[in-house]
Amino acid sequence: MAVWQQFLVIAGAHFLALLSPGPDFFLIVRSAVVNGVRVASGVCVGIALANGVYITLAISGVAVVQEVAGLFALLKWAGCAYLAWLGWRFLNVRGDTPALDVVAKEQTPGGWWRECHTGFLSGILNPKNSLFYASLFSLGFERDTPMAAQLAYGAWMFCAVLLWDLCIARAAGHPPVVRRFMAHVGKVERVTGVVLVGLAFGIAWAR
Repeated sequence: MAVWQQFLVIAGAHFLALLSPGPDFFLIVRSAVVNGVRVASGVCVGIALANGVYITLAISGVAVVQEVAGLFALLKWAGCAYLAWLGWRFLNVRGDTPALDVVAKEQTPGGWWRECHTGFLSGILNPKNSLFYASLFSLGFERDTPMAAQLAYGAWMFCAVLLWDLCIARAAGHPPVVRRFMAHVGKVERVTGVVLVGLAFGIAWAR
């Protein structure tokens, strides 16, 4: 698989996963509503830094595993299984989420650094992040993938997380925009599920 094809696979799956709201989404919305966009950007930076830690660990882990015969293939099969399971979860999600009015009720303003710390803890303590990045990188990389390309993928993911979260914080200042997105979140999650399951089975079939 060419480098640009690897990038499209990894970047596409990663961005679709970002579209599905999780705990980080509501943390950002709450902070933006309570503290304003400027302070809420601290949460966004903290979440991105936590993702950066897992991205770095995933790249390092894949680099080490590639040197062990048979282990790299095992990791790829495990990655296929995890992404297929995650896609199945997306396909079967109910699509209901807490109302924004409820999220906004927790009136506990905090400073930028406090919010950054909160965002980092939210991201780093989420075990799904480590599993997702490990699976994504193990599936997308080949033994001959240059380290420069791997680092570029990681940098893109970090920037994608940060920019998307900042967009969420900005949109939280316009509740109708957020509600419109939440009204279609079920469709987004089902599309994400189809893509992840298709990706897992496609790579498994190619192997």
